Amino acid sequence: MKNSILNYDYIKEFITTNDGEEVPYRWSHGATDKHLGDGLIIYTLVQFFKLKTLVCLGSGGGYIPRIMTQARYDLSQEGFYEEVSMEWGDNGSTYVVDACNGFNGEVDWVDKDSFFRETFHPKFIKETTEDAYYNYFVKQDIKIDLLHIDADHTFEGVKKDFELYSNIMNKDGIITIHDTDKDYVDNFVELEGHEGDELSGPSEFVKTIDKRKFEVINFFNHGIRKDKPSSTGLTIVRKK
Repeated sequence: MKNSILNYDYIKEFITTNDGEEVPYRWSHGATDKHLGDGLIIYTLVQFFKLKTLVCLGSGGGYIPRIMTQARYDLSQEGFYEEVSMEWGDNGSTYVVDACNGFNGEVDWVDKDSFFRETFHPKFIKETTEDAYYNYFVKQDIKIDLLHIDADHTFEGVKKDFELYSNIMNKDGIITIHDTDKDYVDNFVELEGHEGDELSGPSEFVKTIDKRKFEVINFFNHGIRKDKPSSTGLTIVRKK
């Protein structure tokens, strides 16, 4: 075999870097210049289940919204649903909700002419996740196929996002929650000097999900891996 199934040059140019600069927080997904990390899981979910309406709560450097939009664009090119053009920005299927308040990391793509927004054209909602839920999604009766939770990292914040948005998921909708590997979070807090409560909400919340009602699958590296890129943990949830 001579070729990879992945186009590493494209990944580096558009997904994991901004004009050659590393996409902020990509490391938390286990991504490098040419390695997608847990982003490949998100891409596969969209591709396998042919998901259309994709919502990302919290965004960091916009890594996961890029993956979402790319997956939907690729599906459209394969003829699964209407034509999608990232260049024209008419896909209308990837929503990014971020209050840009800096509580859980700085956002570097707010300007309309940023690399992320000019290339992938997400629908950007600059509100808290709760305000966006009532003012945008409920008001417009939008149903979600894939929800990625990565906003307020307190236990209460993650719980609120999960409980609110689970009400507007489509029947077979999928929820992914980032930063759920407690071993990684504990290592990171110790190494970087953070307060544990700042980051432990996702890992604590997923333990409380009622497995009688939801299917729960965890993808953990169980701590920081010095020998290879490692994700801070991704949990997939779907109502039974």
